[in-house]
Amino acid sequence: MVIATDWVRLLIVCVVFTAAAGAIARFTGLARPTPFLKAAARAVLQLAAVSVVIAFVLTHLGLTWAFLVVMAAVATATSARRTETGHKGVWVALAILVGTVPALGLLLGIGLLPVKGIALIPVGGILIGGAMTATTLSARRALDTFRDRHGEYEAARALGFGERAAVGLIVRQPAAEALIPALDQTRTVGLVTLPGAFVGMLLGGAPVWQAGALQIVVLLALLAVEAAAVATVVELVARGLIRRTSQGGEVRLT
Repeated sequence: MVIATDWVRLLIVCVVFTAAAGAIARFTGLARPTPFLKAAARAVLQLAAVSVVIAFVLTHLGLTWAFLVVMAAVATATSARRTETGHKGVWVALAILVGTVPALGLLLGIGLLPVKGIALIPVGGILIGGAMTATTLSARRALDTFRDRHGEYEAARALGFGERAAVGLIVRQPAAEALIPALDQTRTVGLVTLPGAFVGMLLGGAPVWQAGALQIVVLLALLAVEAAAVATVVELVARGLIRRTSQGGEVRLT
């Protein structure tokens, strides 16, 4: 009976939060409520499915690596869709992986991260997720800026700049704004936010110092991974490897 009551409470809270998000977006003109309802439904279904899958995956190292590959593929598809880059969106995989793979390799190589699914999946997911967000935000800002300031690009070309240099000159600083969330999270950790890795280890019974040590490693790894992602996006946009398939750029929460 107690368990049933807890599930009812959980359901009520989830419905309230989802309805609040949709209602706020609807009545303030930010967006339609549909994307919030879809996102909530997908989150519930995906977490339910992943919970079952992970319980099995964690017992097989080969499946753990395969699961990380699936994570990276989904991150690539999500970022490509958000940046509206069509078939060229495959290049965002490079931005997502260019920092993530070396970071995981370093953590494994020096022994801070054990070669076990229980450690690889959460840390790998955090790094891939951070790289995905940085890639999406920086690509959108870079492509929007390139579209809006195309006249400056033409002027730079007329002055003798090469295409790569002219594009990079325009999009580099706007793209760098994608690093603000990671920088702010790192600056305010412990004062404003208590990130998931820290809280999870505490709830799991780990000493406070051990939880804090892991969290600072993850945060600094995220900074490096996201900086690498943004730098790669700038280079890919400058080389014309990431371009929109249309003249879009508006934020669509679908």
